[in-house]
This record gives sequence, structure tokens and C-alpha cells, in this order.
Amino acid sequence: MRFYTKQHRYYCGIDLHARTMYLCILDQAGEVLLHRNVKSTPEAFLQAVAPYREDLAVAVECIFTWYWLADLCAREGITFVLGHALYMKAIHGGKAKNDRIDALKIASMLRGGMLPQAYVYPAGMRATRDLLRRRLHLVRKRGQLLAHIQNTNHQYNLPDFGKRIAYPANREGVAEHFEEVAVRKSIEVDLALIERYDALIQELELYLVRQAKQHAPQGFQLLRSIPGVGKVLALTILYEIHDIRRFAHVQEFASYARLVRCTKESGGKKLGSGGKKIGNVHLKWAFSEAAILFLRHRAEGKKLLARLQKRHGKGKALSILAHKLGRAAYHMLARGRAFDLEKFLAHA
Repeated sequence: MRFYTKQHRYYCGIDLHARTMYLCILDQAGEVLLHRNVKSTPEAFLQAVAPYREDLAVAVECIFTWYWLADLCAREGITFVLGHALYMKAIHGGKAKNDRIDALKIASMLRGGMLPQAYVYPAGMRATRDLLRRRLHLVRKRGQLLAHIQNTNHQYNLPDFGKRIAYPANREGVAEHFEEVAVRKSIEVDLALIERYDALIQELELYLVRQAKQHAPQGFQLLRSIPGVGKVLALTILYEIHDIRRFAHVQEFASYARLVRCTKESGGKKLGSGGKKIGNVHLKWAFSEAAILFLRHRAEGKKLLARLQKRHGKGKALSILAHKLGRAAYHMLARGRAFDLEKFLAHA
């Protein structure tokens, strides 16, 4: 957990919504200088903070509406701090809650150096990262349609298709597999949607690869040197990290990627682990997939997994392998070197 500890002359806490935002501005002594509800527009915000622009820090909770405010502050030269929503909820929870109270608490945490920070992803690559996440949404929708076809086949106790219908070449005659007209019509709708999703996803992937080659060509190629890591996994890791230098140590990166569990200890006694939902879920998925594909592409990986299973058990072995791949990716990006299998196996 990182806290924003820099000192300023004025501190502005904002409870931000889609159409309105509640502003609270404090001075160094903690006196309330402004407490006002205004429209969520650049003009209204700049007008409200105009008397306090000299050495002002603005803080807002990390919700879906923060993009425009972060970009506005960057253009205007105003210090912007993004608060980590989950950590903030744990710190400033109270009996009463409304916009006025929330804005005051955010400003007070900012002034007291107790505001947990989230990463302010730069605008230059932010839209591409969001588009990559949107692609994952489309892939899941496509998977639901494929699952519906299979479930319908089981529902009527019909013979298996014999081929994987995820591939377009294997879908010929799938609708005719069902005798009832209404059921066949339902499957035809599924197949038409799947075909459209296939075209959209392929188009998106081509665009995303072109963008990656413009934004970070070296990082994209370095990540693809890991056995089993293809275009999609390399894109996911690249855009979810953005800049590897924001992690001072490999341990910080492993924690951010949800590759390690943090223990809870008090009085010399371990109380289990926590923080499972803190970190980047997309990086967790990417390195978990990378571990599976690494085993598929390298026989040495299977030998490594067997050693890990013997020492730690079958359940933990894959998680440990994903953790080791995550550490390797960190050092590759930090040093600008491609994946070295011999070195990886020696350290593992």
C-alpha cells in the first residue's frame, strides 16, 4: 500500500459522480475553505478551485469517471492523486455516509498523508488498454454462445458433434444436428452471432498488435519470447503493466499481479492470508494462462512442474510456476533482455 505524503498548501477531496461532484478544500491547518456540490464539468471545477490553484492537490476515489478529471488536471498543471477504492473503504468507513462526508474524508486523508494511492494510467495508452479489456468481454460472450450450443446438444441427449465447434471450419451442419425447428432456429442464431464475434475479435487483435508495435515494440517482442506466450497474452501483460519502472522491486510486481499471498500475523501467530482481490486480475489471468501454455510448449516445463509438485503438492505447483514466470517477465522488461530458458530453469 502506497500513501501520498507530499505536502501542499491546499488539499481538495472530491466525491465524484457522473453528473455532479462534491468538492471539499482544506488548508494546511485543516480548516474547510470550500464545501460545495457542483456539476461534473471542466468549467465548473476550474471555477470552484480558481482561488486555491497555487500549490493545490486534488484527490478522487478510483471509480469509472476519473479519466476526464485526471486529464484536465494534467493539462492545467494541478497535482492529481487517485485513491485506491478498496483501501479507502477500509480506512474511512463510518456510521454515516453521504457526498459531503465522503469529500471531507478524502481531503482529510490527503492532508494527513493517509490516502492510499492507485496508479494513474497515462492517457496515451489508456484507451488501447480499455479496448483490450473490451476484447476479453467479447471473447467471453462468444464462449457463452458456444457453451449454449453444447448444453442444448446435451439437453436433447444427441450424439456429440465429433469436432470442436470453436473453429469455423467445424461448424458446418451443426444447426441440422437438431431436428426440432425452434431449437434449430435458436442454434442458427448462436452460430450467426459467433461468426460475427469471430470477425470482430480478429479485427480487434490486428489493431491491438499494430498499436503495441507503436507504443512499446521492444516490450511486446520480449514478452513473446516466453515459450507459449502469444499475441493476446503479450498484449495483456504489456498494457496492464504500462511501465515496469513503477515497481521498485520484483516483489511489488508479484504482489500487484496477484501472484503471491500476503500473510496476516499478530503476536507471533499467523492468521491466514488476505488481499486476494487487491491487485490486477488481468495480470493474474495472463500469467496463469502463460504457465499452462509454457508446459504445453516445453518438455523442460513438465519436468520442472513435476519437481514442484513433489515439493509443494499438485495444487500449488501451477501457482508457483505462474509466479516464477511473472518474476521472469519483470526482469526481462526491466533489463531489456529476451527470455532465457536455461537461466529460468536454473533459478527455478
